[in-house]
Amino acid sequence: GCTQTAAAYDHAAGWSALADEAGFALLLPEQMPGNNPNRCFNWFAPGDIRRDSGEALSIRQMVAAMVHQHRLNPDRVYINGLSAGGGMTAAMLATYPEVFAGGAVIAGLPFGVAETVPQAFDRMRGHGLPDARSLETLARKASGDFQGPWPSLSIWHGSADATVAASNADALVQQW
Repeated sequence: GCTQTAAAYDHAAGWSALADEAGFALLLPEQMPGNNPNRCFNWFAPGDIRRDSGEALSIRQMVAAMVHQHRLNPDRVYINGLSAGGGMTAAMLATYPEVFAGGAVIAGLPFGVAETVPQAFDRMRGHGLPDARSLETLARKASGDFQGPWPSLSIWHGSADATVAASNADALVQQW
Protein backbone atom coordinates (compact mmCIF):
# COMPACT_ATOMS: atom_id res chain seq x y z
CA GLY A 1 0.00 0.00 0.00
CA CYS A 2 0.98 3.62 -0.29
CA THR A 3 3.58 4.89 2.21
CA GLN A 4 4.47 1.28 3.01
CA THR A 5 7.88 -0.30 2.54
CA ALA A 6 8.35 -3.89 1.45
CA ALA A 7 9.75 -4.65 4.91
CA ALA A 8 6.65 -3.21 6.61
CA TYR A 9 4.33 -5.24 4.36
CA ASP A 10 6.38 -8.34 5.03
CA HIS A 11 6.34 -7.77 8.78
CA ALA A 12 2.59 -7.06 8.94
CA ALA A 13 1.64 -9.99 6.71
CA GLY A 14 4.24 -12.44 8.05
CA TRP A 15 5.41 -13.50 4.60
CA SER A 16 9.06 -14.16 5.49
CA ALA A 17 8.15 -16.31 8.48
CA LEU A 18 5.69 -18.27 6.35
CA ALA A 19 8.25 -18.65 3.54
CA ASP A 20 10.80 -20.00 6.02
CA GLU A 21 8.26 -22.39 7.51
CA ALA A 22 6.78 -23.63 4.22
CA GLY A 23 9.96 -23.47 2.13
CA PHE A 24 9.03 -21.11 -0.68
CA ALA A 25 10.93 -18.23 -2.27
CA LEU A 26 9.74 -14.70 -1.68
CA LEU A 27 10.21 -11.52 -3.69
CA LEU A 28 9.08 -8.21 -2.19
CA PRO A 29 9.27 -5.40 -4.77
CA GLU A 30 9.21 -1.89 -3.34
CA GLN A 31 8.29 1.40 -4.95
CA MET A 32 11.05 4.01 -4.97
CA PRO A 33 10.09 7.49 -3.69
CA GLY A 34 11.57 8.91 -6.91
CA ASN A 35 8.87 7.08 -8.88
CA ASN A 36 6.08 8.01 -6.48
CA PRO A 37 6.63 10.24 -3.43
CA ASN A 38 4.00 8.26 -1.46
CA ARG A 39 5.69 4.96 -2.37
CA CYS A 40 2.54 3.83 -4.21
CA PHE A 41 2.88 1.52 -7.17
CA ASN A 42 1.56 3.50 -10.15
CA TRP A 43 -1.24 1.00 -10.85
CA PHE A 44 -3.11 3.64 -12.89
CA ALA A 45 -0.34 5.13 -15.06
CA PRO A 46 -0.52 3.75 -18.62
CA GLY A 47 3.26 3.76 -19.04
CA ASP A 48 3.71 1.71 -15.86
CA ILE A 49 1.05 -0.95 -16.40
CA ARG A 50 1.57 -1.79 -20.05
CA ARG A 51 3.24 -5.06 -21.02
CA ASP A 52 6.99 -4.60 -21.54
CA SER A 53 6.92 -1.10 -20.05
CA GLY A 54 7.55 0.75 -16.80
CA GLU A 55 6.88 -0.76 -13.40
CA ALA A 56 5.13 -3.83 -14.83
CA LEU A 57 8.24 -4.72 -16.84
CA SER A 58 10.48 -4.07 -13.85
CA ILE A 59 8.47 -6.44 -11.65
CA ARG A 60 8.34 -9.00 -14.47
CA GLN A 61 12.14 -8.86 -14.74
CA MET A 62 12.50 -9.31 -10.96
CA VAL A 63 10.28 -12.40 -11.10
CA ALA A 64 12.26 -13.83 -14.04
CA ALA A 65 15.54 -13.26 -12.20
CA MET A 66 14.22 -15.02 -9.06
CA VAL A 67 12.95 -17.99 -11.06
CA HIS A 68 16.26 -18.29 -12.90
CA GLN A 69 18.68 -17.66 -10.00
CA HIS A 70 16.89 -19.98 -7.57
CA ARG A 71 15.84 -22.59 -10.14
CA LEU A 72 12.19 -22.22 -9.20
CA ASN A 73 9.28 -23.88 -10.94
CA PRO A 74 7.95 -21.19 -13.32
CA ASP A 75 4.50 -22.81 -13.20
CA ARG A 76 4.19 -22.06 -9.47
CA VAL A 77 4.63 -18.28 -9.34
CA TYR A 78 2.01 -16.31 -7.43
CA ILE A 79 1.56 -12.61 -6.76
CA ASN A 80 -0.32 -10.53 -4.22
CA GLY A 81 -0.59 -6.93 -3.21
CA LEU A 82 -2.45 -4.56 -0.91
CA SER A 83 -4.23 -1.38 -2.04
CA ALA A 84 -1.98 0.24 -4.67
CA GLY A 85 -0.05 -3.03 -4.63
CA GLY A 86 -3.37 -4.79 -5.24
CA GLY A 87 -3.93 -2.56 -8.24
CA MET A 88 -0.45 -3.45 -9.47
CA THR A 89 -1.20 -7.14 -8.84
CA ALA A 90 -4.24 -6.84 -11.12
CA ALA A 91 -2.03 -5.12 -13.70
CA MET A 92 0.59 -7.88 -13.53
CA LEU A 93 -2.00 -10.63 -13.89
CA ALA A 94 -3.59 -8.87 -16.87
CA THR A 95 -0.35 -7.97 -18.67
CA TYR A 96 1.60 -11.16 -17.91
CA PRO A 97 -0.96 -13.96 -17.41
CA GLU A 98 1.53 -16.56 -18.64
CA VAL A 99 3.89 -15.74 -15.74
CA PHE A 100 1.53 -16.32 -12.82
CA ALA A 101 -0.41 -19.37 -11.67
CA GLY A 102 -2.55 -17.09 -9.54
CA GLY A 103 -2.73 -13.99 -7.45
CA ALA A 104 -4.53 -12.22 -4.65
CA VAL A 105 -5.74 -8.63 -4.75
CA ILE A 106 -6.19 -7.26 -1.25
CA ALA A 107 -8.22 -4.03 -1.08
CA GLY A 108 -7.12 -3.23 -4.61
CA LEU A 109 -8.60 -2.12 -7.88
CA PRO A 110 -9.30 -3.61 -11.31
CA PHE A 111 -6.77 -3.28 -14.10
CA GLY A 112 -6.96 -0.30 -16.43
CA VAL A 113 -9.73 1.69 -14.75
CA ALA A 114 -7.76 4.94 -14.36
CA GLU A 115 -5.08 6.83 -16.27
CA THR A 116 -4.49 9.89 -14.08
CA VAL A 117 -4.18 10.67 -10.37
CA PRO A 118 -7.65 12.33 -10.22
CA GLN A 119 -9.19 9.30 -11.97
CA ALA A 120 -7.34 6.98 -9.59
CA PHE A 121 -8.87 8.76 -6.58
CA ASP A 122 -12.33 8.60 -8.17
CA ARG A 123 -12.00 4.86 -8.82
CA MET A 124 -10.69 4.29 -5.29
CA ARG A 125 -13.94 5.83 -4.07
CA GLY A 126 -15.87 3.55 -6.42
CA HIS A 127 -16.90 6.33 -8.82
CA GLY A 128 -16.88 5.85 -12.59
CA LEU A 129 -15.97 2.17 -12.67
CA PRO A 130 -16.56 0.67 -16.14
CA ASP A 131 -19.26 -1.91 -16.82
CA ALA A 132 -18.47 -5.64 -16.69
CA ARG A 133 -17.90 -6.06 -20.43
CA SER A 134 -15.50 -3.10 -20.57
CA LEU A 135 -13.61 -4.39 -17.52
CA GLU A 136 -13.14 -7.80 -19.12
CA THR A 137 -12.00 -6.23 -22.39
CA LEU A 138 -9.39 -4.13 -20.55
CA ALA A 139 -7.85 -7.25 -19.01
CA ARG A 140 -7.97 -9.38 -22.14
CA LYS A 141 -6.35 -6.74 -24.35
CA ALA A 142 -3.50 -6.12 -21.89
CA SER A 143 -1.77 -9.43 -22.62
CA GLY A 144 -1.71 -9.16 -26.39
CA ASP A 145 -2.52 -12.49 -27.98
CA PHE A 146 -2.40 -14.70 -24.88
CA GLN A 147 -4.34 -17.90 -25.51
CA GLY A 148 -3.39 -20.03 -22.49
CA PRO A 149 -5.11 -20.51 -19.15
CA TRP A 150 -5.60 -17.35 -17.12
CA PRO A 151 -4.29 -17.18 -13.56
CA SER A 152 -6.64 -17.86 -10.66
CA LEU A 153 -7.55 -14.79 -8.64
CA SER A 154 -8.45 -14.42 -4.99
CA ILE A 155 -10.06 -11.12 -4.01
CA TRP A 156 -9.97 -9.82 -0.42
CA HIS A 157 -11.71 -6.61 0.59
CA GLY A 158 -13.24 -5.36 3.82
CA SER A 159 -16.62 -3.66 3.74
CA ALA A 160 -15.42 -0.87 6.07
CA ASP A 161 -12.40 0.12 3.94
CA ALA A 162 -12.27 3.95 3.99
CA THR A 163 -9.52 4.17 1.34
CA VAL A 164 -10.59 1.82 -1.46
CA ALA A 165 -14.35 1.30 -1.84
CA ALA A 166 -15.51 -2.30 -1.63
CA SER A 167 -17.27 -1.87 -5.00
CA ASN A 168 -13.79 -2.34 -6.48
CA ALA A 169 -13.88 -5.97 -5.30
CA ASP A 170 -17.13 -6.46 -7.24
CA ALA A 171 -15.52 -4.82 -10.28
CA LEU A 172 -12.53 -7.19 -10.01
CA VAL A 173 -14.90 -10.17 -9.98
CA GLN A 174 -16.56 -8.79 -13.11
CA GLN A 175 -13.19 -8.20 -14.78
CA TRP A 176 -11.94 -11.73 -14.13
